[in-house]
Amino acid sequence: MQALKIGIIGSGSWATAIAKIASDNGNHIAWWVRQESNIEYFKKRHHNPHYLRNAYFDISTIHFSSNILEVIAASDILVFAVPSIHIVSCLEKVKAKDLEGKKIVSAIKGVLPVHNILLHQYLEKTYQFPLSSYFTLLGPSHAEEVAAEQLSYLTFSGLDQAFTHQIANCFKSEYINTIVNNDVIGVQYAGVVKNIYALGAGIAHGLEYGDNFLSVYIANCAHEMKRLLEAIMQNEGHACSNINYSASVYLGDLLVTCYSLHSRNRTFGNMIGKGYSVRAAELELNMVAEGYNASKCIMSINKELNMNIPIINAVYSILWEGASPVKTFKEIEQILV
Repeated sequence: MQALKIGIIGSGSWATAIAKIASDNGNHIAWWVRQESNIEYFKKRHHNPHYLRNAYFDISTIHFSSNILEVIAASDILVFAVPSIHIVSCLEKVKAKDLEGKKIVSAIKGVLPVHNILLHQYLEKTYQFPLSSYFTLLGPSHAEEVAAEQLSYLTFSGLDQAFTHQIANCFKSEYINTIVNNDVIGVQYAGVVKNIYALGAGIAHGLEYGDNFLSVYIANCAHEMKRLLEAIMQNEGHACSNINYSASVYLGDLLVTCYSLHSRNRTFGNMIGKGYSVRAAELELNMVAEGYNASKCIMSINKELNMNIPIINAVYSILWEGASPVKTFKEIEQILV
């Protein structure tokens, strides 16, 4: 089978981890890095100047470019791994004809702010890009663990099952196990809402709740997430039967994001629980916590669904309406089962 030409869009920690996986497997990749100075550093030092500095690359297998159109033209598959707030600006020079015949893989766990839509919806609306050529790369993984070659599980989702398996095989290795499913829309929403719940877990930790409370909190988050995903999928006409919401791409990702010290959403929430303002936490973290904007987006989406989602509502009220974390979590205490 002919090797696929892979393009990586983004140069943050997760994009760097994905590039490492693809490169380690012998794939030649084209890599869009916005700043020329970072490209020169990469070429000289063989690692990212800002993220995962312990992950080294064989530069001979990588074509770097600060021109996204050049990377798109050189690739069969485009893996998008940038924060959702930057997607629109990344694509501002891209035309529909540039994406013709391409496969797009989203590694983004966020909703596009302002638009309140997922990447595939934006691509369809703006470029008439078909869902049949769209795939996702999600699951309970951390860039730091991938860089350290600690075993991680990634789930690839797509409607075209044969090609989904082909993409997954490009990333399978001794330290990456790949799983395939066809719930391409549901897994994206799971990746969005688990970040909101992780913010809440961080807030609880900052408020000095213990392991017992956190376990009960996460169990309730899992139940709320399942009900919300089912409602969203039914509303969009993409309901899938026999979905195992206990699988790694759903429950597994929720657990690791709520518990792990690598989780930026948990870290962000922990700061809020300790009394930081949202702005102060943003400055201290110096990374995007996807759950912050996601909470606003999901609340907007829920205006149509009218689902009872008290945990997401509580996190939103703390982050966006200035509600007291102490008082809000006292209220959460009373609804958990």
